[in-house]
Amino acid sequence: TTLRSQLAMMQCDLSGRVAVVTGGASGIGRAAARLLARHGAKVFVGDLRLLDENAEEFADLEIVQRECDVRSEASIAQLIDGAVAEAGQLDILVNNAGIGMVKQITDVTEDDWAACIDTNLKGPFFGCKHAVRHMQVGGGGVIINTASNAGLLPRAHDPVYSISKMALVAMTKSLALCHARDRIRVNCVCPGPVGDTRMMDDDLDLATDRNAAVEQMISASPLAAAHQRMETSEEIAQAILYLVSDAAAMVTGTSIAIDGGKSQGVPPHA
Repeated sequence: TTLRSQLAMMQCDLSGRVAVVTGGASGIGRAAARLLARHGAKVFVGDLRLLDENAEEFADLEIVQRECDVRSEASIAQLIDGAVAEAGQLDILVNNAGIGMVKQITDVTEDDWAACIDTNLKGPFFGCKHAVRHMQVGGGGVIINTASNAGLLPRAHDPVYSISKMALVAMTKSLALCHARDRIRVNCVCPGPVGDTRMMDDDLDLATDRNAAVEQMISASPLAAAHQRMETSEEIAQAILYLVSDAAAMVTGTSIAIDGGKSQGVPPHA
């Protein structure tokens, strides 16, 4: 092993740190929880629907699972306060829980609006609120919000979802500015089409032709089209690992697009 790789491993060593991951039972959240745990963090996963399939692996990684509805401030507070009560501190929060909303504005009901905004924006906001309380006492920490390329550019097919994610990017920047003095870093990742996630599966279930829908999503991202595949949850998790690590000690308020170039503009024709 070279000195460079040893130094890289040291910067990603999360031993002694405590992390909470919402939406951690599947997809990006599960990949992030696994990766943080493998790098030494004590991880607490919150999810509305815990999955039995995770029990054995999470037990091996000493990941604690708790039911959590991020639409409820009390539920988020209980998840975070419970982690601190058990582990003694909070160093990392990954606000990952989210839902999609593929509807035009004329079809959106008040309940639709509440479900999307409460899950994608209210949940991360109150997650940040309760994490900050503990991180201020603990001398700092890192918060990662899972946004989307929909937070970087308008999308015609899901305006409410885009609103929620654009607001999440703005909230990330605002809180990064507010709490730099507390040594709390706040960043977000902005994925494009990620396969094998609960949100992606829900969207594809609405399609009349699932295979055609997959091809359309891949073709919308030039790098994804070049590789002929969607992004993976593990690729997003690697970005999260970097952002929570000491390698990113001076990175705050940033939005990392991991979307195959989708948010760069209109791609060239083949």
